[in-house]
Formats: sequence, structure tokens, C-alpha cells
Amino acid sequence: MMNLVMTIIGWSGVIFCTLGYLFLSMKLIRADSVSFQALNIMGGLCLAVTALDTHDLPNAAANVLWMSIGLFALSRQFSKREQKQP
Repeated sequence: MMNLVMTIIGWSGVIFCTLGYLFLSMKLIRADSVSFQALNIMGGLCLAVTALDTHDLPNAAANVLWMSIGLFALSRQFSKREQKQP
């Protein structure tokens, strides 16, 4: 049962990251959009979880970094929005 859960989490990560790139390439979303960053964060998280489960540490590290970049970009977007408000 746990293998099935990890497989679903892993494939979800692939789907999130791929959709983010696809939508960006099709100009349906922008690189500075919340939706693009959310797809990258969720994708990185899912892929990091499955990599950790299989003890694939380089892959886990890459996906934690991917997710961290998304979190950093998202936090900058929110701080810029707060600065614009009177």
C-alpha cells in the first residue's frame, strides 16, 4: 500500500512540474505568477519525498533546491505586493 502512495506522489510531482513548464511555454501563465511557483513548489516537494523514500539523496537535494527557489520567488512576489499597498 505504501508503495502505491509513493508512486502516486512521485507521478504527481512529475505532472506538477511538467504542467508548470508546459503552461509557461504556451504562455498560459507567467514565470512570476503564483500558479507557476505553486506548481514548481508542489512538484519539487512530491519528487523530493519520493527521492527520500528511495534514499536517492542527490535527486532529493535537487528537488528541495527546486522547491526552495519557488518558495523564495513566491515570498518576493508577496513582499512586493505588500510594499505596493498604501
